[in-house]
Amino acid sequence: MGLRLLFFCLFFLVIEIYAYQSVKTLIKLRWILLAYSVISLLLLVFIVYSFTQFDRSVGQTKQTMFTMGLMLVVYLPKIVMTVILLGEDVFRLTAGAINYFVDKNSNSDFLPSRRKFVSQIGLGLASIPFLSLIYGIFEGRYNYKVIKQAIHFPDLPDAFDGFKITQISDVHSGSFDEAEKINYAIDLINEQNSDMILFTGDIVNTHAKEMHPWIETFSRISKHKYGKFSVLGNHDYGEYVTWPTQTEKDENFEDIKKLYGQIGFQLLLNEHVFIEKDGGKIALVGVENWGKNFKQAGDLKKASQHLSKDDFKILMSHDPSHWNEVVQHDDKHFHLTLSGHTHGMQFGIEIPGFFKWSLAQYVYKQWAGLYENLGRYVYVNRGFGFHAYPGRVGIMPEITVIQLIKGEKLA
Repeated sequence: MGLRLLFFCLFFLVIEIYAYQSVKTLIKLRWILLAYSVISLLLLVFIVYSFTQFDRSVGQTKQTMFTMGLMLVVYLPKIVMTVILLGEDVFRLTAGAINYFVDKNSNSDFLPSRRKFVSQIGLGLASIPFLSLIYGIFEGRYNYKVIKQAIHFPDLPDAFDGFKITQISDVHSGSFDEAEKINYAIDLINEQNSDMILFTGDIVNTHAKEMHPWIETFSRISKHKYGKFSVLGNHDYGEYVTWPTQTEKDENFEDIKKLYGQIGFQLLLNEHVFIEKDGGKIALVGVENWGKNFKQAGDLKKASQHLSKDDFKILMSHDPSHWNEVVQHDDKHFHLTLSGHTHGMQFGIEIPGFFKWSLAQYVYKQWAGLYENLGRYVYVNRGFGFHAYPGRVGIMPEITVIQLIKGEKLA
């Protein structure tokens, strides 16, 4: 613990030194530099103090989310400046070494002075994450997008050709603070007029009581002709806090499971149901959470018991690593898996149809949107809510509308 603290102290010290150098290169007024130094120190003290007050018996609060947001807003731009100036220092040292060993008669200083335009570039680039993070907090986190995705299946029952499914995931109701924005999102869900709606887990951050102010709001999700179904996500198990007793943890878990019913969703716990339409049917399979580095309560074999390879199957599994590690290799051939969990890290760049990047891709092979392997598909919803960082940059909150199409995939 002491070594880790020392590392972080040195890390932030280097960042502060380089950020100060960048500002000092451009600004010469001492009172401005002094004010910058004092503000930086006060912000660092506040951030460190706030994190030391984190209570594992309570979990994430509005205060911890504010602190996380503040830390990113303050230090991500400074890290950008540090990288730019560190690169310049490597160049300066290289140039100094060449002058010293090659041109020994040179009267120039060993280390060339820092160049103003490099600091200007550093500050200019740093303004991009700074402004983006500010936007993400005040606008991005409630900037809901309806994403429509058609998926073709040659063995889809004829009756389900054109069948529409709305998917939401990762609500994290304990993070919400604007009822008007959430009601707007519920209206968007209802406007899709889908045949069925599926909710792929994480209704809260930790505690069932987080959802209590929002039960009436989410109960506004209209009845869908072929049902409203849900599964659990990793946060629904209450495992990210320290509980006074196992009994309290168990009671909270039971209360969380009841929440889904209270907003009109049928919770599938390692089980399946058949959806029947005009003489055809598909199997909707729901497993508890299964994640590569998270809780593995999901039991695919139990949930799909008595189903055959030929049954058309839609699987709800919160964590896409389940599809990557298990589902896509299963002999029963699960046609479509719907997941969430990643949030796309709530930070990235997306140009639909052309480019998609997020740090999430270095953790999850399937992290946002549609993926396929040998006719087996997984769709990863980017999440309805937000967690930890109280915002979204580039990766917006998502309401997915998937349409099942009978036929071969178009080129």
